[in-house]
Amino acid sequence: MEFDEVVRRRKMVRTYDPERPVPPEIVEKLVRHALRAPSAGFSQGWGFLVLQELEDRELYWSVTASGGPDDSWLQRMRTAPLLIVALSNKSAYLERYAQADKGWTDRDERRWPVPYWDVDTGFAALLMHLTAVNEGLGSLFFGVPADKIAAFRSAFGVPDEFTPVGALTVGYPAPDKRSPSLRRGRRPVDEVVHHGRWTATGTASVGAG
Repeated sequence: MEFDEVVRRRKMVRTYDPERPVPPEIVEKLVRHALRAPSAGFSQGWGFLVLQELEDRELYWSVTASGGPDDSWLQRMRTAPLLIVALSNKSAYLERYAQADKGWTDRDERRWPVPYWDVDTGFAALLMHLTAVNEGLGSLFFGVPADKIAAFRSAFGVPDEFTPVGALTVGYPAPDKRSPSLRRGRRPVDEVVHHGRWTATGTASVGAG
C-alpha cells in the first residue's frame, strides 16, 4: 500500500473478527517496526507487552476493567485477537542524558520541556498502528486507566520503572460502529496550521487614524 493510502485509511477500529488470529509474521513486523521509532538520544526507553493467548488477553481486560458491566465499545474491543501494551521507561532517558556526551549528570527532570519517554513510545505505537493498516488489519490505541496501572503491573510482572503509555488492539476488522465523536469533523487546516508566525485571531489592530 502506498504511504498516502495508509494515512488516508487510518482510523480507530473497535470491532474485530475473533476467529482470525493475526499471523505470527505480522506480529513480528509490528514490533520490529516499533523499534524503528525515533527516540531522544537514541535512549530507546520503551517496552512492549504482546498478548496473544486468550487467557493473557482476558487477564488484561479483567485487571483494567471498571468492575461494572462492559459498555458496547469495550465489548467490541475484547474481540481483538492481539493486544500490545506500549510502555515508557523514564529512567532510561535520565541515565542516557547523564552520560558524558550529554552531561545532565543531575538527572533533573526540569531540563525536559515535555516527557520525551512518553512521546517516543507514542511514536512507536503509531508505527505499529500504521503497520497494521498497511497489512490490511485494524487497530485502536487507547489508554490504560490510571487507577488500574498498579493491578496491571502486578498481573503481568511489569517493573515499576515502566509506565503504560497506551495499548493497541489489533485484528482483522469486522463491521464496525462509527464513533459519535467523528460528528465533530476535522478542524480546518487554516485553524491549526500557521506559517511564518502564529497570529491570534479576533485581535483588533491599532493604527493611525
